[in-house]
Amino acid sequence: MDEISDTVCSVVDSAELCRNTHPDREFVEEANRAAMKIHEYLHFLNTNHSLYNAVIKAEQDGLLQTKEAWRAAHSLRIDFEKGGIHLPRDKLERINQLNVNIAHLCREFSENIVNDPSYVDIFPASRIPKCIQHLLRPISRPMNGTPSEPLWSRGGIKEKGFRITTDPGTLSSVLQWTPDAEVRKQSYIQGNSAPRANLSVLDKLIASRHELAQIMGYKSYAEFAVHPNMASSPDVVMSFLLDLSTIVRPKADEEFKTIRDFKLKRCDQRNEDLEPWDESYFTGMMKSSAYNLNSSVVASYFPLSQCIEGLKVLVESLFGATFYSIPLTAGESWHPDVLKMVLHHPEEGDLGYLYLDLYSREGKYPGCAHFAIKGGRRISETDYQLPVVALVCNFSASTGSSTPRLNHWEVETLFHEFGHALHSLLSRTDYQHFSGTRVVLDLAETPANLFEYYAWDYRVLRTFARHYSTGEVIPEKLVESMKGAKKMFAATELQRQVFYALIDQTLFGEQSFSPRDTISVVGDLKRQHTSWKHVEGTHWHTRFNHLLNYGAGYYSYLYAKCFAASIWKEVCSEDPLSLATGSALRTKFLQHGGAKEPSDLLKELVGDDMLRNYNNGIIPNISNLCEEMELMEHAKQKSIL
Repeated sequence: MDEISDTVCSVVDSAELCRNTHPDREFVEEANRAAMKIHEYLHFLNTNHSLYNAVIKAEQDGLLQTKEAWRAAHSLRIDFEKGGIHLPRDKLERINQLNVNIAHLCREFSENIVNDPSYVDIFPASRIPKCIQHLLRPISRPMNGTPSEPLWSRGGIKEKGFRITTDPGTLSSVLQWTPDAEVRKQSYIQGNSAPRANLSVLDKLIASRHELAQIMGYKSYAEFAVHPNMASSPDVVMSFLLDLSTIVRPKADEEFKTIRDFKLKRCDQRNEDLEPWDESYFTGMMKSSAYNLNSSVVASYFPLSQCIEGLKVLVESLFGATFYSIPLTAGESWHPDVLKMVLHHPEEGDLGYLYLDLYSREGKYPGCAHFAIKGGRRISETDYQLPVVALVCNFSASTGSSTPRLNHWEVETLFHEFGHALHSLLSRTDYQHFSGTRVVLDLAETPANLFEYYAWDYRVLRTFARHYSTGEVIPEKLVESMKGAKKMFAATELQRQVFYALIDQTLFGEQSFSPRDTISVVGDLKRQHTSWKHVEGTHWHTRFNHLLNYGAGYYSYLYAKCFAASIWKEVCSEDPLSLATGSALRTKFLQHGGAKEPSDLLKELVGDDMLRNYNNGIIPNISNLCEEMELMEHAKQKSIL
C-alpha cells in the first residue's frame, strides 16, 4: 500500500512543484493536466474494495509487527473511508464526483489569484516613494491639458507614473512605505477586491464540501475535516479561538488607540479616523521612531548568501550535520537559479536532498513555501529512500545590488519554511505515508513556528548576520530594538490570526438553508473579533489560499504558536544551538513524522502540562504564549490557564 502511495505521490508532488515554479507555460499546463489526471486516478484507487478489504484485514488480524505498521493500516483505512468507500454505490459515486469538483475548484481559485492580481495606476510618479519604485512598473500617459488643446500641440509630452500590481508582496510594500493616503487607500481597496471571480468559486467550494460532509454523516465540512485532528471537533476549535479572541481583545484595542492617536498627532486632523490602509504605514513609522529602526540598515545585515550560511550553522550546531551544494544533472533543474543541496551526517551518511529556489520571477508562486517531492521510507533493513524537498521563496535584489538583502520578516519566513524542510529531511519513518510533515494538520506547523524563534535569538543571529560590505556582526542592541518593535503590536497580529481562523471555521461550518454571502460573513467577523473596521465592498478572503489546503484547519497555525512557545521555553531557550537541544528535538519529535500519536510526541518532549483535554479533544496550553506576549492578566481573568 505504501509503495502504491509513494508512486502516486511522486507524480502529485512533482506536478505541484512544477506548476508553481516552472517558467515555461507549457510545463505548467502539463503539470496541471498531470495533477488532475492523477487526482482522478486517486479516486479510482480510493474506491478499490480489494485494497480496502486488505487494509481492514491488516488492521484487524493482529499480525502487524510494529506500532507504526498498525498505525499505518489504521490511517489508510480512515483515508479510504474519508473517500466514502464504505457507503452505498450511489453515495460513493456522488462523493467521487464532488471530490473531482472540489479539486477543480481549488485549482481555479489558485489560478485566479495568479492570473488576476489587479492593479492601480498612479500619476504622477512622485506620489510613489523611491524606495519601492523598483517593485513597480513605470507607465506614462499624455500630459493633461485643456480640453480644446490637441495632443500634437503639446509636443507629445507624457506624464510618468507607476502601475501598482496589487499582489500581496507588492501591496504590503506600498501600504508600509507610501505617505500618500489616497494611494494607500486605492491600493488597499483594489488589492482586497480581487479576484472577484473567486467569490462564486468559493460559494461552489463551500457548497460542494458541505454536501460531501453531509453524505459522510457529518453536520458540516468543519466537523468532517477536524475530526481526525487533535482538536477532534469544531466545538473544541471554536472554544479555543473564542477564548483567545477574548484574551487578546483588550490589548489589541489599546494598540489600536495608540496607532490612532499617533495618526491624529501626525496628521493634525481631529476628525480623521484610523483606516485599515493606515495600519502598516503608521505602525512602521512608530516602530522606527520608538526604536530608531531603519529597515534598510537591518536588511544590510541579512544578505541572502549569509542567511543560507545561517541555516547551515543551525543544522551543524543542532544535529551535527552539514549541507553541501551538489551539481544538478542535465534537465533536473526547472530554472538556472535553483541550487541543490544534500544534508550529510558524518556517521549516518546522507540524510536527504533540498532544492533552493529563492529568487523572485514572473509567473512563479508568489509567496514562500516548502514542497515535498519525495517522502522518506524504509525499503529494506539496509536501504532507506531519502526524503527530497524544495524550499521556494520570492526574494528580490534591491536597486544597485546583485544579491537580495532580506528584511527581517523575510528572514523569519525563511526560517519558518526551513523548519518544515527539517521536519521532512530528519524524519526516519518506515512508511512515506508518515514522512516528515505528513502529520495531523494541527501539529504540522509546529516545527516551522519553532524555528521562527531562531530568527530572533541573538545567540543564533550573531553566527551569520553580518553587514554585506563591512562584515560587521549585527549589533546586539539592534536586535533588541527589533524585538521591541516586534512586541509593539503583537496583540494586533495575534488578533488578525484569530480572525483568519474564525473565517475559515465559519465558512466551512454548519450551513443555513439559503447560501450565505461570504462578504457579509467576513465583514461581521471582522467587526466582532478585531479592533478594525471592515471596508465595505472589499473581499480579502478571495485571496486567502489557505481556505483550499487548510479548509477548516487554519486554526492549526495558532495551535502551533502555542506548542512552539512551550517547546522553545522548555527545550530550546537555555541553549538553542547545543547538540543536546538538537538531539531532543530530533529524537523525541522530528524523526517520528506522523508515525506516533501527536499528543504523545508533545508530552514526551515537553511534558503533560503542554496540553489539556476538552470535550474529547485536545487544546494547547496557552500560558507560555500569553506570558511571551504579556497577555497573562487577561488570560487569568478568563481563568483558562
